[in-house]
Amino acid sequence: MNKTNFTIAFAFILLIYIICDLLHDKKLAQNEVLQLSQKLGQLEQSIIRNNQLIADNEQKKQLMENQSLQNQEQISDQLKENYCANQLVPMPISGSLYNRAKNLRESTNTR
Repeated sequence: MNKTNFTIAFAFILLIYIICDLLHDKKLAQNEVLQLSQKLGQLEQSIIRNNQLIADNEQKKQLMENQSLQNQEQISDQLKENYCANQLVPMPISGSLYNRAKNLRESTNTR
């Protein structure tokens, strides 16, 4: 009888210990889920901001391309009306201008 009572008491204490350990693990898991949910929310906000920046940059890029095309058309129209535009430019000057433009394009080319 004494052994039986001892076994029952030991089993009961062991059961209480296991239950407490499981409850503690459950709390830790809930805290971890909460922290990961907060981090996920922050990442989603960051993604939304970054996507908005990308969209804004694409829109600005398109606007700048359109402005550049308009400027090129305007320059072409102005050159058609200009007498000097139809005259030949001496080779040293044209070569110098060509190299200068080429260097400017290379310095701004980031791709």
